[in-house]
Amino acid sequence: MDYKKTIGIEVHVELKTKEKLFSPSPNFYGNLANSNANIIDLGYPGVLPTLNKEAIDLAIRAATVLNCKIRKKMHFDRKNYFYPDNPKNFQITQERTPIGYDGYVEIEDDGILKKIEILEMHIEEDTCKSIHSKERTLLDFNRAGVPLIEIVTKPCIKTSKEATLYLEKLRELLLYASVSDCKIEEGSMRCDANISISKDDTLGVKVEVKNIGSITNVGLAIDYEASRQAELLNNNETLREETRRYDAKLNKTILMRVKETGNDYRYFPEPDIPYIILSDEEIKKQQAEIPRLASERRKEYQKASINSVNINKLIANKELSDYLEDLEDINLKTAANLLLGDISAYLNKHNISIFNTKLTHEKFRDLVKAIDEEVISHKNFKDLVDDIMEKDCSLEILLKERAIENVVDDTLVREVIEKVIIDNEKVVFDYLNGNERSLKFLMGMVMKESSGKVNPKLANQLLKEALEAKKER
Repeated sequence: MDYKKTIGIEVHVELKTKEKLFSPSPNFYGNLANSNANIIDLGYPGVLPTLNKEAIDLAIRAATVLNCKIRKKMHFDRKNYFYPDNPKNFQITQERTPIGYDGYVEIEDDGILKKIEILEMHIEEDTCKSIHSKERTLLDFNRAGVPLIEIVTKPCIKTSKEATLYLEKLRELLLYASVSDCKIEEGSMRCDANISISKDDTLGVKVEVKNIGSITNVGLAIDYEASRQAELLNNNETLREETRRYDAKLNKTILMRVKETGNDYRYFPEPDIPYIILSDEEIKKQQAEIPRLASERRKEYQKASINSVNINKLIANKELSDYLEDLEDINLKTAANLLLGDISAYLNKHNISIFNTKLTHEKFRDLVKAIDEEVISHKNFKDLVDDIMEKDCSLEILLKERAIENVVDDTLVREVIEKVIIDNEKVVFDYLNGNERSLKFLMGMVMKESSGKVNPKLANQLLKEALEAKKER
């Protein structure tokens, strides 16, 4: 029997602030355990929180790109509970006055647009990281107090595909708004899914699947959990509210705990943090500082006739897209080909950011122009790429150092072609008898004979002319 799925998604996203939400400790991933923690993060008695304004600013940007209404007057609440990762025995969050509410993210599924409705988006502090082993549990307080936004959808998602499309779009929006790096593998974006099934449009019994490790796994977890619930119902068993986790190796959800009673967190307004009042000017200032989003960049790339494969690669690599943002009056199509080809290969090989190389925007602009005007060939560029990325000098100086020139003198090019034809009579004969592949070999020999200095477009044209002339004899 077919059942209808009803899905809600909760996403925790770490904000890309320099410091934590209520303390001056650094907000930085990858440092030695417990090296980014102070007495506020550790929950010492008597310490007081100080709100990080940067977190509010980034939350305004997030609420804007998620089409949320922004609350101008808000406060923080204490969520009271005991757990080892929470030494204060309470978490500071926004239960009653979330900064963003009534938003949506628009997705496209097989050409059909759908708005995934966002119930609320609130700010809260993260807990420390628990590392479990058979013998003991270790606590790393580097994550304690890191600012989060929690984004909660309404139960309006109907399929696992809609869920993954929503998460992909959400990640893209927050990444391009420079709100978060959204690295799921580092825990800066964490997803929980609430799943229920029923035969009609009524809501079934909700099961929560927590901390799913990737966007793909969210879809797999939803499908497995829905089929698990369907099997129970078909066997006339009663569903119960549970919290489960997804095991990617087994492709199944595993019981963590049963929700027999609701949690009583005894929320009350945080007494040590005053109410926050946002002015229209503050909101507009943050909205004006949001970088161009991926959707706007896609349109520009399409206008520049970049193919869809390269557009998707550029959008997926925000660093390269950001690099292009600071370039004006440039052939974007050529620029994209260079960035996604040998330059990306260099960056991957050396595991380095393009912003940490010697490829200045001025040098790159000269490079694109030189390729477009056929001053240098793509082969020249391949030979030069290491020097371009590593040497702190202009493209013109590099070309002189390597004695690279793109010969466009017809007489010199014809001389090279004539020598290649004489030295490769058998290959010429094969070409004249219909073997088109021979042309590629002869062209390679022309480039080799000239040490790559002849203009390849001109050489290809003159080589064909010379071979056609032989045909007619």
